[in-house]
Amino acid sequence: MTNTRTHLALATLTAFAALGSAAPATAQVAGGSTTVETSVTESTRLAMGWSVKKTLLGKSIYNDAGQKVGEVEDLIIAPDRNVSYVIVGAGGFVGIGRHDVAIPVSQIQDRAGRLVMPGATQETIKSLPEFAYVADTSKRDAFVAAADRDIAKGRAALAGLEKKAGAANADAKARIDVDISALQLDLKSAEDKLAEMKQAGTVRWREFETGVGAATARLRKSTDKTTG
Repeated sequence: MTNTRTHLALATLTAFAALGSAAPATAQVAGGSTTVETSVTESTRLAMGWSVKKTLLGKSIYNDAGQKVGEVEDLIIAPDRNVSYVIVGAGGFVGIGRHDVAIPVSQIQDRAGRLVMPGATQETIKSLPEFAYVADTSKRDAFVAAADRDIAKGRAALAGLEKKAGAANADAKARIDVDISALQLDLKSAEDKLAEMKQAGTVRWREFETGVGAATARLRKSTDKTTG
């Protein structure tokens, strides 16, 4: 019976999002310093009457070699409902300070009632960035705001070039049109990359940070070239 409940706990994590009864909290997800708003489902009860806190939390996680690599300390449902996380405590069980990390639930398997994270070791778990509940989304907000400013400047520069081209003679217009085409490409790339980040929400923004940063850097260079 316990094995069945444990399997159900992993297989139906997305059901928690639909319940909407979990208390709000904030968290920093492993894999980066991503700041997200989340719902902690530790005490959530499903309609069938079993508790995740009693059937899943506190259970040990093993690798596929049978070695214990951590324990389930919490469950997180992201607000966009796309990714659920198991908060895994590592280190404390071998006598040193515990190091909590966030692992996507898709990386955890239920094998006959035993929770398994294939390929994991104590070292790889402890090498992940430490999970911490935080209430600050300022880094993401500042990054998005800076990208929005770069895009606004690019649009203004493009409008200026188009106006300039309209009043230029044929030779000058041909040269300006080359700059317009280059700026349009860089502007669209930055807009598309930032749109992907915004669509992913606060949970996964770090996955898009490098791409958005590179695109806006190219856009700034094109903007500076046309306005310099």
